[in-house]
Amino acid sequence: MHKVLLVDDQKLIRDGIASLLALSGKVAVVGECVDGSGVVNACMQLQPDVILLDLSMPVMNGVQTLAALQQADINIPVLILTTFDEHELVLKSIALGARGFLLKDVSLDTLVQAIATLAAGGSWFAPNITERLLGSVRSNKASFAMPVQLEPLSDKELEILQLMAAGYSNKEIAAALYKSEGTVKNQCSAILAKLGVRDRTRAVLLALELGLIS
Repeated sequence: MHKVLLVDDQKLIRDGIASLLALSGKVAVVGECVDGSGVVNACMQLQPDVILLDLSMPVMNGVQTLAALQQADINIPVLILTTFDEHELVLKSIALGARGFLLKDVSLDTLVQAIATLAAGGSWFAPNITERLLGSVRSNKASFAMPVQLEPLSDKELEILQLMAAGYSNKEIAAALYKSEGTVKNQCSAILAKLGVRDRTRAVLLALELGLIS
């Protein structure tokens, strides 16, 4: 049972998501916040496996919440639930470590699967969100500074990168490629270093932009 902290300013949405997740039998909402101001304390008290975070909220929005989590050195994976009206906020959230993006009209099965993937250390990108993110990246290269000279990735690293883009955790990649989880973790770190990025989310988006994976 994965524990989730739900952060959204609309009570109807919070109630709806919590009720649906309860029906799954796999996810439990252990806490709710109406904006980002109480998220750090809630994380410390409740120790959720994943944070479901809205971007557009009064008082303290999603981007500000991610910054607060980073400043407090809280590394709980964050799944953004968005209507995707604000490209700039989504791009900023990537820079601040968000590990997944879904639209609010997502199916229950997909939401539960995304939560499980993030809890296991993976990332989750809805295909339609990825396409629109790439459009934003292309129109604003400054948001994703690319290395002047990109070090080539090996075929094995490209294979791992493709699995990362599919939302596989390190454990799942290790099982798929018959490697140890430690080896995969080291290879993922090497991929990030070669791409000149600091997290899996930015690595996948940059690789998609450069055409390294599809």
